[in-house]
Amino acid sequence: MRILPVVFCSLACAAVSAEAAKSGGRANMSVDVDLTEAPRRLFHAHLKLPAAKAYVYPKWIPGEHGPTGPIKDLAGLVFTSGGRTLAWHRDDADMYRFIVDGASGEVDVQLDLLSAPPSESGFSQGASATANLAMLSWNQVLLYPEGLSPRDITVRPSVKLPQGWKSATALERAGDGFSETTLEMLVDSPVLSGAHLREVPIGTAGGAPHFADFAAETEEELQLAPETKASLERLVAEANGLFGAHHYRAYHFLITLSDSVAHFGLEHHQSSDDRLAGRTLVDKEKLVFLGSLLPHEYTHSWNGKHRRPAGLATPEWQQPMKGELLWVYEGLTQYLGHVLTSRAGFWNEPFARDAWASVEDEMVSHGGRAWRPLQDTTVGAQILYEARSDWNAWRRGVDFYDEGQLLWLEVDSIIREKTAGKRSLDDFCKRFHGGASGGPEVRPYSIEDILTTLNEVAPYDWRAHFAERVERIAVEPPPGLARSGWRVTYSDQESDYLAARQKTSKFTDLRASIGISIDVEKGTVIDIIRGKAADKAGMGPSMRLIAVNGRKYSDERLKQAIVARGPLELLVENAESYRTYALDYRDGLRYPHLQRLEGRPDFLTAILSQQSAH
Repeated sequence: MRILPVVFCSLACAAVSAEAAKSGGRANMSVDVDLTEAPRRLFHAHLKLPAAKAYVYPKWIPGEHGPTGPIKDLAGLVFTSGGRTLAWHRDDADMYRFIVDGASGEVDVQLDLLSAPPSESGFSQGASATANLAMLSWNQVLLYPEGLSPRDITVRPSVKLPQGWKSATALERAGDGFSETTLEMLVDSPVLSGAHLREVPIGTAGGAPHFADFAAETEEELQLAPETKASLERLVAEANGLFGAHHYRAYHFLITLSDSVAHFGLEHHQSSDDRLAGRTLVDKEKLVFLGSLLPHEYTHSWNGKHRRPAGLATPEWQQPMKGELLWVYEGLTQYLGHVLTSRAGFWNEPFARDAWASVEDEMVSHGGRAWRPLQDTTVGAQILYEARSDWNAWRRGVDFYDEGQLLWLEVDSIIREKTAGKRSLDDFCKRFHGGASGGPEVRPYSIEDILTTLNEVAPYDWRAHFAERVERIAVEPPPGLARSGWRVTYSDQESDYLAARQKTSKFTDLRASIGISIDVEKGTVIDIIRGKAADKAGMGPSMRLIAVNGRKYSDERLKQAIVARGPLELLVENAESYRTYALDYRDGLRYPHLQRLEGRPDFLTAILSQQSAH
C-alpha cells in the first residue's frame, strides 16, 4: 500500500450464489455483482452460501495492515433458507461475526454496503464511487462461513455494469462473467468500472501481458501521451529485469482518475488499485505522482504479495496481522518503487535527486525518533495509518515507508562497497523474489530469510546492522544518501519536486525554515516541527493564520516576510481566541537539494540508471 503525499463504485449488487455444500473443509460459491446503481454509492449484495453456524465479514484486509473492513457501513442484512427468514445476532465481542439460527442447506444473504461519500478517505473503505466510475473491492460486499480459509472456498463470480459502462480486472473472463477462482483470489482481484474507461496494452515482458486500465470522469482525462506510455512499458521491462521472474499470469494497473475518490494505492498479486487525482494524465505536476505510485504498487506483486512476512501471511481475514517486518514489506517497496520510477523514465535525474533530498529532510524533521524506534512504527502501523496529521513529526507516523527508503539505500550501497561494485540489491531481489515465473503464490518469510539471502549476496553483520537501524532509538535517519555519495544541502530555490508535491497536495512546506506546513485552502497549520522557530514561539497545529506582520495572511506574503529576514509576527486564530506570535528567525527560505560528496563513489546515480534493455 502506498499513501500519497498530502498526503466505489456504483450500486454494487453482489450475488453470491452457491451450489455446494461444505465438505472436508472446502466449499463452493458463486458471486453475481450488480453495479447498476453505482452513482448512488449503494452496494447491494445477494449471496448464497453453504449453511454454517456463523458467518464473518472480512476484517483484516491484506495490504491495508489493519482491521479496516468497513463493517460500520454494512446495512440491510437478511438471511433466508428454504423460504424461511432466519434469525441472527451479532457477536457482542466481535462486530464482524454473525450467528445465524437454523441454517441448513443453502443460505441466501442480502446486504447493502453504504459506500463512502467523496469527502471520506481511508484506503479502500474510503470514497470509491462517483457518477461515472466505481471500484469494486469484493471483501466489502460479502460474508463467508466461519472456520473456512478463503483459499479453500471456490467462487464463480460475475458483475453486471450500469448501461454503457466497461470494466477492467485481473480476473479471467468466461462468457459474460468470470472463471471460477478461490475466494482468496477474488478478494485479491478488484474490478474497476466506468463510463469512461480505456485499456492500454503495455508490453509482454517475461512472456505475460500487461495493461494500464484508466477510468476517469471525462473522456478528455484519458489522453495518454506517448512518452507516458513509453515509461509504463519501460517500468514493466525494468521490474521484470530487476526480479528476474514474475508471479502473475497477466498484470493490470487499475487506475482511477478522479477528485472524488480516496487517493492511495493498494497492491494485489495480478493488479493494483491506483487512485489518483483527476487530470493526472494531462497535468504535468500531477503526472509525476503517477510515476511514483504505480512502481510502488507494482513492486508489491513481488515484495508483499509473493514474498510476504509470516506475520502478515494470515490464512484468513479475521486473524490479526503482525507488522514487525513492514520496514521490509513497505520500506523495501518504497525504495524499489523510487528506483523504478527513475529507471522507467518517469523522473529525470535532477527531479529524482530532489525527491531523495525531501525524503531525508522530512525524516530529520521527525523529532519523534528521539523517543520511538522505527520498529515501533511498524508494530503500531494499524493505529498509525489513521492517526491525525497534527503533531505527526513528534508522534512519528508510518515512517517505515520513507525511513525504509533511506535504510535500503544504505543496504544497497553497502553491498556495492563490499563487492567492489560487482553486486547490488538487484542481486538480492533476484534471489529473494525471483525464481521461476508462474501464477500467484505466497511464500512467507522471516527476518532470518532476509539475513541469509543478504549474506549470500554480500557477507556482512546484517543482523547487528538492522538491530541498530530498526530496533534502537536513533536521533538521525539512516545515512543512506551519504553512503551513496550524496548529502542534503539547502537553498532558497524550491525544487521542481517539492513544487509539484505542494501543488498536488495543496500545502505549503516551510518545515525546513520556520518549521511549519500549512493547508493552502484553509490557511491552517498542518504540523509543527519541534525545535524550529514556530515551535519555540509556542504555535501549534490547527491554528489558522490571520495576518503576517500586521497585514492579511497569504502564502506569498508569508514567504516574502521570511525572505526579508526581518521581524516575523503571525496573528493566528486558535479556536475562539486570537494571539500574535513573534518568531525568532532570520535565515530566509530553505529548501532541500542534493550535493555530491567528494571522495565517495556515486552509487546513487548508478542505482537510478536504466538497467534492462527495452
